[in-house]
Amino acid sequence: MKKNPNAVALGKLGGKARAKNLSASELSAIGKKAAAARNAGLSPAERKRIAKLAVAAREQKRKQAQEKGKQP
Repeated sequence: MKKNPNAVALGKLGGKARAKNLSASELSAIGKKAAAARNAGLSPAERKRIAKLAVAAREQKRKQAQEKGKQP
């Protein structure tokens, strides 16, 4: 069964419209709840692997920002 493209388009707008009307703390709470739901299905080893990737990405971003700031 094929989805109605008009309904799909309206559904995509719903999340953005909802987010526009939420405060930063409400968005954060929703995001934390979603992250917890995603993590519930992961093994501890997989969560650790993902956390290490996130740390590496933050360190790389920080290093790039420092190098960019040193250039004239």
